[in-house]
Amino acid sequence: MQFPLQLTFKVTTLSNDFVATDANGNTVAYVRQKMLRLLEEVQVFSNENRSELNYTIRANRWLDFNSTYTFTNRMGYEVGRIVRKGWASLWKAHYEIFDEKQQSDLIIREENPWAKVFDNMLGEIPLLGVLSGYLFHPAYIVTRPNGTEVVRLTKQPSFWGRKFTVDKLSSFEAGEEERIVLGLMMMILLERQRG
Repeated sequence: MQFPLQLTFKVTTLSNDFVATDANGNTVAYVRQKMLRLLEEVQVFSNENRSELNYTIRANRWLDFNSTYTFTNRMGYEVGRIVRKGWASLWKAHYEIFDEKQQSDLIIREENPWAKVFDNMLGEIPLLGVLSGYLFHPAYIVTRPNGTEVVRLTKQPSFWGRKFTVDKLSSFEAGEEERIVLGLMMMILLERQRG
């Protein structure tokens, strides 16, 4: 993939969908969250026509504080998973990404939780709420356990708060790109639900 990636949420659909495009404007994924399901499920297609399903992301539990979301490729093999660290995420979002061998591989942390707080507070004020998408921009950093920064996801200024950018900060190790992109896709859906 050619970074930076752009994640743009659709505002004209009832489901929670977004398109991921690369630096050249090519679609690399169309992500669709299935609505009204007891166990959360997200499908990652190769394009907006939804002609080819590349990945499925499924929760292991219903309405759990520490749910695990497993990444499965089109052949049915697990390629990794993301776990939301419940209590640690109350104030500042904290997720861990595991590889296919169930080894902790990467960490996602919110860089400045105050940006999300002010974004939510301003969003609740009539008339001023429309400006929140332009003023506050939460960012999330993906690091290896040794502290090496690999990727940053940043909310971009937009009227509906629907655009995000994924910037590559260092080279990927084997399998990291796939797990990071899938993990960020699931994380951003969860964080948008939280506000």
